[in-house]
Amino acid sequence: MFIKSLELKNYRNYDELSMDFSSGTNLLYGDNAQGKTNILESIYLAATTKSHRGSKDREMIQFHADEAHIRLQYQKQGIIHQLDMHLKKNRAKGAAIDRIPIRRSSDLLGQIPVIFFSPEDLKIIKNGPSERRKFMDLELSQLESLYLYYLSKYNKILMQRNNLLKQIRFQENLIDTLEAWDIQLVKYGSEIIRYRQEFIRHLNPIICSIHRRLTGQQEEMKIEYENSAAYDTFLTELTKKRKVDLKYATTNIGPHRDDIKFLVNDIDIRRFGSQGQQRTAALSLKLAQIQLVKEVLKDSPILLLDDVLSELDSHRKVYLLEGIKDIQTFITCTGLDEFIDQHLPIQRMFQIKAGKIVKQN
Repeated sequence: MFIKSLELKNYRNYDELSMDFSSGTNLLYGDNAQGKTNILESIYLAATTKSHRGSKDREMIQFHADEAHIRLQYQKQGIIHQLDMHLKKNRAKGAAIDRIPIRRSSDLLGQIPVIFFSPEDLKIIKNGPSERRKFMDLELSQLESLYLYYLSKYNKILMQRNNLLKQIRFQENLIDTLEAWDIQLVKYGSEIIRYRQEFIRHLNPIICSIHRRLTGQQEEMKIEYENSAAYDTFLTELTKKRKVDLKYATTNIGPHRDDIKFLVNDIDIRRFGSQGQQRTAALSLKLAQIQLVKEVLKDSPILLLDDVLSELDSHRKVYLLEGIKDIQTFITCTGLDEFIDQHLPIQRMFQIKAGKIVKQN
């Protein structure tokens, strides 16, 4: 699996852009704020329908234009495909593969498995639970087509249930309708819990092995899924929490409250780990993602490294680059000296300046 080419039109600071890539490592270098990350964002957006920055479609379209266009040509299992995505300021985006329109996001996710790694991801361990839930949701949406369906249904019902809890404060007779929403919430929430538990079970031995090698056999790492409600007792526990939910007018248990615990030598490093331990755990997590995608999808993901190498020490940097030799990688950085000094393998290089490629080889 690799991306052959990228074309952009009216996207961020690019009027027009056309790039051909190597199936190995592609380096994008240049000063800050020149548009390197925008290229990675466009690839991620085409693969997942979302910006890694959380940007809205209209924010990625140039001010003078009504639409932006992304076109990717990619090779999968020996066959070349074309993905087109149109961003529109006043309407929902449109996407097509080989000129056949994609009607639902779930039909697109997983077509181009992609892993994004930025300096912010190094903070995933010490940041709040929402970041770790986001990690699980995105990864599972690429690996399991049904997961996004369950997640979308759950989030809609959760919002409606929370709105109902607020209304009950002023119309107590509405409390009789709460049970119907509880049943629907549990129906989809239980499936989310089941998928996440299986995901963590599968990921655990992979991340443990990687982390052990990264730390020179000095640390043992494992991850645990912390669920506020169990898969088979969700409805019972939700009913018990009803008084609390009514008091605070919000749903207090369910997969939207869950988390991942990271244990190193049985110590919870979210709270008690050093910055070095947290960074190493985050790197282990990203490398484990790559291996998991290979095992589940029987294909290699595309790796996007946005200025992350500058945040890693030499040992972790070498380990990361050694671990991604067999997959297509896009790296952004400000200079070439380090790659030249350490003889790091780069197949294609692009110098980016003010939304243009000024040099490539």
